[in-house]
Amino acid sequence: MVQLPNLKLSHRSLKRLVFGGLSGSVGLASVFLVVSLYIVESLTRPKKYRNRIETYKFSPFELDLPAEEVFFPPETGDYQVNGWFIPRPGATTAILICPGYRSEKADVLGIAAILWKAGHNILAFEFHGHGQEVGTPVTLGYHEINDFLGALAYIKERAPDTHIGVIGYSMGAAVAIMATARSSDVEALVADSAFATHAGVIDYQFRRIFRLSSPPVYWMTDNLLWLRAGYHFRQVEPLREIANISPRPILLINGGKDTIVNPQDATLLYDAAREPKELWSLPNADHCGAYFDDRPAYVKKMTEFFDLHLGRVPRLKLVETGEQDTLAEAS
Repeated sequence: MVQLPNLKLSHRSLKRLVFGGLSGSVGLASVFLVVSLYIVESLTRPKKYRNRIETYKFSPFELDLPAEEVFFPPETGDYQVNGWFIPRPGATTAILICPGYRSEKADVLGIAAILWKAGHNILAFEFHGHGQEVGTPVTLGYHEINDFLGALAYIKERAPDTHIGVIGYSMGAAVAIMATARSSDVEALVADSAFATHAGVIDYQFRRIFRLSSPPVYWMTDNLLWLRAGYHFRQVEPLREIANISPRPILLINGGKDTIVNPQDATLLYDAAREPKELWSLPNADHCGAYFDDRPAYVKKMTEFFDLHLGRVPRLKLVETGEQDTLAEAS
């Protein structure tokens, strides 16, 4: 698994726009407009067409995985979402794996292989326009939730009557939180490096670049985003929806040195979630870097979490046999 690329505003380009505007005696409102336009275009611009070498990625072939390339529709929309379905004969569980912003399904192939070897069916997919499919405008989770729900419908069709778990990274984790809150089909969720709110990601990057808060450009950016992509910041807020996941378990993972998402977002999400919940923080990890910080611990955490919460670990319960209660194992 490689570290997932995510949204990061260009320091040099943005500073040039702002200070160039000031030196040219452009009014303050014009500067805010230029900055807001830059932010919105950076968020939504289509992924560029790549050269041939850029398409050379690890595939299931290199890992000896019996994967099928699959296509399925989103919940709403007239396009097709791309993924790999990796069946595990006899499995009673299925894991849906979601990469992050502008990331490909190949970027999550490492964790997909690990979870497949642990005994799960796997569906690893990429959000439309973020991965191999290019030339399509993207958003930071608003439209992508339709892709997630389409993937969920597909895995239910391919692996019926299985217990479904989800692991998402960055934007994929934020989308997974919102979608899981709205669908009872997901039984256990791992959210690695999720943001709490769309607006918070923008503010965090703005503060890191300019050492200033973003309120001066917030209103303008929010309304330009509505004109460009058809949604407002407030419509992508995992923080507002995470409580609805309970009583299903959620594991939140974050790095203390995250340069993309404010590390405090994990605490906000954890506090807003209801039991059962767990927060695993690695103080030295960057964005989506927990795996690279401690590979054995990460793999152990993932496999044990899904084994426990998807019914693969036997539990003791009381069952009635005639007039006498006896202990029996139930999976």
